[in-house]
Amino acid sequence: MTDVYVSPLVERFATAPMKALWSAQKKFSTWRRCWVALAEAEQELGLDITDAQIAAMRAHINDIDFEKAAAYEKETRHDVMAHIHAYGDVVPEARPIIHLGATSCYVGDNTDLILMREGLELVLDKLAAVLSRISRFALEHKDLATLGFTHYQPAQLVTVGKRACLWAQDLLLDGLQAEELLGRLRCRGVKGATGTQASFMALFGNDEEKVKALDRLVARKLGFDQSFTITGQTYTRKLDTQALNVLAGIGESAHKFGTDMRLLQNLKEVEEPFESSQVGSSAMPYKRNPMRSERICALSRFLITAPLHGAFTTAVQWFERTLDDSAIRRLSVPEAFLAADAVLNLYLNVMEAPRVYPKVIEKRLWSELPFMASENILMACVQLGGDRQTLHEVIRRHAQEAGRRVKEEGAENDLLERLAADPAISMTRDEMEAALDVRRFVGRAPAQVVEFIAGEVEPFLKRHGSADAVISDVRV
Repeated sequence: MTDVYVSPLVERFATAPMKALWSAQKKFSTWRRCWVALAEAEQELGLDITDAQIAAMRAHINDIDFEKAAAYEKETRHDVMAHIHAYGDVVPEARPIIHLGATSCYVGDNTDLILMREGLELVLDKLAAVLSRISRFALEHKDLATLGFTHYQPAQLVTVGKRACLWAQDLLLDGLQAEELLGRLRCRGVKGATGTQASFMALFGNDEEKVKALDRLVARKLGFDQSFTITGQTYTRKLDTQALNVLAGIGESAHKFGTDMRLLQNLKEVEEPFESSQVGSSAMPYKRNPMRSERICALSRFLITAPLHGAFTTAVQWFERTLDDSAIRRLSVPEAFLAADAVLNLYLNVMEAPRVYPKVIEKRLWSELPFMASENILMACVQLGGDRQTLHEVIRRHAQEAGRRVKEEGAENDLLERLAADPAISMTRDEMEAALDVRRFVGRAPAQVVEFIAGEVEPFLKRHGSADAVISDVRV
């Protein structure tokens, strides 16, 4: 439709699996699965529910009449009752036992937890795919020396691969946090209107063991090891905040990566992919804008703010529950997952085919290396018999003058030529260049890349064996 607003996360950015996960079809068919699970468990524990009723309910999980449900909701002003009626219309024999003993949050909250679980699994799959690509990139370029920056000022050398490990480490921490949350995720279970299970106690003649068994059975049928022991009408909304914090962490990591890529593309050292027919600017034909990385940063800023919605919602849940959590959660939870999916999809796309320009990297490195290596030259000259204090002043004077010419005149760094021409320096230009082997200036960077990927990244990737099968799907 072109005459109504559609979220750009749906229209442009998120991928098909994540959009399907948060669709109306998925949501309301999951409600029906929750109702089937409840009926099955209640039957197993002795309530008068027939096999025919459950079979009918199972047969109509997915054929939802959304128009009829909308009509019922207009009449009742209640979405759960609307869907109970719509479900009952197609399974009239089961109408009396649909939602038996439950409150609206039985389907609403359990479904949200199921969707968050599946959403985290999708996010983890894509995150692992990105980590796999970064790891390959890091290993490929573990020895490629490049100028390091602190304060965005030239600093000691690193390698391109070592820098990529900074990106990988941030993302790995996000992945571990997502795994941890998934590992302790519970469903709401069957707790009744205020979490006391009073309605189920009434159904089962005050048999506590059966009510406890019902809770366990439903949890297992919904794919959870356990349910929350304590709830109000809802599960604690702090869990939403924790899930949103995981997603926001991905936004933090991706924004740092996107920013680094934008800076590197300006330096012409590393570029994101650029198709042969891609247009960088409507006015400037030469432009190769880092639009993917810019989009990563833009969507990440949206994502980073997501936990605020969860925190505010949790903070104002009076006693057992207020309904002011409903409207905001319809926005904040799905859209955060869609945004995280979009960000990781873009990240993956960039890392599938980044371009590295070693000659540009080398040129910039050598524009600064003579300054950084002045102490090495000083030590070499001393070992050849020179006076350390005298040599220090000679090198200092030449370094200051070379630096002045670079900044004021735009000249090349001629420090090595100056030193080679000074009689006080007992080294030729070739001897000085030999002393400036870049491998001496990158420390353990190459070894750190290998150790980090083998010791920390690979174990994570082994837990997500299909990472390399995930590919990006980007609308440029």
